[in-house]
Formats: sequence, C-alpha cells, structure tokens
Amino acid sequence: MAKTEGNQTWDAQHYDDRIGFVSRLGKGLIELLKPAQGERIIDLGCGTGDLAQEIGSLGATCVGLDYSADMIEAARRKYPGLSFRVANAEEFRLEQDEKPYDAVFSNAALHWMLRPEAVITSVRHALRPGGRFVAEFGGSGNVRRIVEALTTQLEGAGVDWKARYPWYFPTVGEYAPLLEKHGFEVRYAELYDRPTPLGDGEDGMRNWLQAFAGPLLEGLDPERKEHIVARCVRTLASELFRDGEWSADYRRIRVAAFKR
Repeated sequence: MAKTEGNQTWDAQHYDDRIGFVSRLGKGLIELLKPAQGERIIDLGCGTGDLAQEIGSLGATCVGLDYSADMIEAARRKYPGLSFRVANAEEFRLEQDEKPYDAVFSNAALHWMLRPEAVITSVRHALRPGGRFVAEFGGSGNVRRIVEALTTQLEGAGVDWKARYPWYFPTVGEYAPLLEKHGFEVRYAELYDRPTPLGDGEDGMRNWLQAFAGPLLEGLDPERKEHIVARCVRTLASELFRDGEWSADYRRIRVAAFKR
C-alpha cells in the first residue's frame, strides 16, 4: 500500500477484487481517445493497468503512470509486457531523450489531484504539438449524497473533515478555462450524471468507503471508524440501496483537449 494524491492510501488487491467497475466503465472513454496503430500514449493514474492494456491491445504503445507504488507493482505483475512507472501527476516530466507523446489518457484519477493546474502543465509538457488530452473524472456534485452522509457523521464525531477533504470536483466552467489557460484547445467537455452500481450486494457501500474514503477516516481508532462507517451506511440505505444492490451517485466530467 502506498500514499497518493490527496493523501489517499491504495490497496491494489482490494481495488481489483472489489472496485473493478472503475476500469470496466473506463473502457467507454477509450472510444473518445480513439487510439491509433503506432501511437504513443500515457495512461495517467493507471491504477493496476487494465485500461493501459486495453489501449495497447488496439495497437498503441501505452505507458502507465501512477503515484501509488502498490498499484504500479500490481500492474507490472498483471501486464509484464507493458511499461509502468511510479510518478506524481502534479510534477512528472518526461525522462531524458524521451520523445513527446501523441496522447495522455486519464480515467477516474484527476479528482484526487488537488493542484489541477500543475497536472495540466505536466500533461502539456508530455505532449507533442497537436497531441490530445482525453480524461474523465469526478465533476461538480459527484457522490454528493455519500459525501454529505459521511461528513455529517464525521462532524458528529468531532472530526475536522474539511482539513482532510481529498477531492477536486470542478464544473466544466471551472476546468475548461484552466486547459485553455495552459495552452490547450478544448474541443469537447461534458458534465453528466452516471449512477454507478457498486456490486457485491450488501457490502458494496462498505467496499466503496474502504477504497475511497481513507483520507477522511485516517487516524481514527478502529472502533470509532466502524461507528462512523456503520451510521453512514445506514443513512444512505434509503436512497442508494435498492433490490439488494448499492449504487453511487456519480457525476463525471469528460474532456478532450488538444495542445496548441
């Protein structure tokens, strides 16, 4: 397990076993990327490598980058024929003598990066002129019900959650101008609702909280943490648990922008 953007800790095994919907739903974003034979593409925030493998299977050369050493180790085990590196998206630069890339792709990662302009700058430096940046991540209002339920319980327990809030969920009107400011032409941007089944029956919401709410629960003793999680799950059940399955109230931003 390793730290990542937003002080989040990732467990690659839990991610693959219980949060597989992230990669599965990200395959639709590859249709927007349209990887071409022979292109060189970075998968930024690649997790355990499933989408990098998917991109590579379409004829492109894909390099996966992730801040979590645990995720990168798992990706290398799963896909030994691909290249994966530990890298901070807010700071990464190409290696010496490494040619700029045709595209940077990112799925379900940018909302963990609290310095969006630094990320955009890194992406711009990695791209050739005319290269494209295709990304999807949490947008304004993403998991609003979950966040409200969890932060209400944290406040009741005397936890200062605002100081540890880990996510960046912008509007299109906030994010697109940042791309334009840093040398991109935005050709597509959309904010849309995507209610997302979590799988695993009654355990779905607990799995989600274990995977993604770590920064808000970090440092709490196990009994206190369990009390907060249990009350959060009970609160959400009336809205997000139906017919034996949980769903999350996702809202996503998709963008396609080209380096001028």
